[in-house]
Amino acid sequence: MPSSADSPVRIRFIGNATLLVRYGALTLLTDPNFLHRGQHAHLGYGLLTRRLKDPALTVDRLPAGLDAVVLSHLHGDHWDRVARRNLDRALPVLTTPHAARRLRVFQGFPRVKGLRDWQHHTLSKEGDRIRLTAMPGRHAVGPLRGLLPPVMGSMLEFGPVGGPVRLRVYVSGDTLLFDGVEEIGRRYPDTDLAVLHLGGTRLPGGFVVTMDGGQGAELSRRLGPRFVLPVHYDDYTVMKSPLSAFLEEMDRRGLGERVVHCDRGREATITPDGPTVTVA
Repeated sequence: MPSSADSPVRIRFIGNATLLVRYGALTLLTDPNFLHRGQHAHLGYGLLTRRLKDPALTVDRLPAGLDAVVLSHLHGDHWDRVARRNLDRALPVLTTPHAARRLRVFQGFPRVKGLRDWQHHTLSKEGDRIRLTAMPGRHAVGPLRGLLPPVMGSMLEFGPVGGPVRLRVYVSGDTLLFDGVEEIGRRYPDTDLAVLHLGGTRLPGGFVVTMDGGQGAELSRRLGPRFVLPVHYDDYTVMKSPLSAFLEEMDRRGLGERVVHCDRGREATITPDGPTVTVA
């Protein structure tokens, strides 16, 4: 069995923005969304969106012993009724202060921690450590920003307890490209992998609230991660920018070789030498 110093980061793509992230003895679940194809997610203000693809894993098949959930924000395609009803309420949830209050008071999840921008929380077990730092994000711009829930990106730093950081993974959350991206890049100039929420999500009135292909490629250029894993691009009817648009924009910027092609149900293994993708 590999020691903590040799452990890879394994990321299984379940669908939408839902990932299983494993490092040594630690396992995280991001943005739990287990609705099936044809079911509707609630986006607030009476807005619904229909799921187009089944998740690669059902909630009852999650591995035992999850250590925490990382929730970027409180929308029905990131924290759905299936997760709310079936996840262990004793499970720690790391999220925004906005979501933390609602999960604790209205949904009965007492071990919720709300993190403001640049605040961090560390998980450790059996000599392995994951340090999560909340990254700034913008789900919308202008007047619409006040109507959507605050969103949190995450910087996950992996390494042995008491030892150096071996790998860094940035998870964007449902953000648009905004000026704060430069600050992320300045603070973390050596990110190994960026997991980007794409899709060009479009609300009634034409408002775009997640990155389309062009924004995702530009964020990749500005952050400069070694590799990029696209997610959150074709699961719901509100997503209007296909994965192909992102791939074309990455190629146009000379960044195509950085893309990690990991379909639903597959697992990307990240090491300091680079990623590999296998069937999970």
